[in-house]
Amino acid sequence: MLHVVLVEPEIPQNTGNIARTCLAAGACLHLAGPLGFVIDGAALRRAGMDYWEQCDVRRWESLGDLRRAAGGARFHFLTTKATRPYWETDFTDGDYLVFGRETRGLPESLLAAESAHLLTIPMAAGARSLNLATSVGIVLYEACRQLRAG
Repeated sequence: MLHVVLVEPEIPQNTGNIARTCLAAGACLHLAGPLGFVIDGAALRRAGMDYWEQCDVRRWESLGDLRRAAGGARFHFLTTKATRPYWETDFTDGDYLVFGRETRGLPESLLAAESAHLLTIPMAAGARSLNLATSVGIVLYEACRQLRAG
């Protein structure tokens, strides 16, 4: 199983779209750190997340808590501040794909500490960033493709 990690997500609709993508791909969604929204029945209905109960979603107080629980699993950190394209990685079963907040991405301190594990989605010059849900879909399905082809 692949794992998608959202660190401090801010927009419930993005998280809902990502949860739906994880459900379709058979991946687990981890939400780490404080959320920029409330997850309760009313909020889920307002965001159109009527399938939420079907999703494998796990909450963590922090990314550090998740990493300790994951043991020796491999973590890949997606950022616009990297140069290595995501397709140059050989994904394996059990990998964690980590994405940051919609407005700020992953913390600079984490990027500096994990420089060997940073990946990016290449974009044309002048493009600032992709929507978080789109980015997750691109990388998650490449990982799925690799696992099914291997």
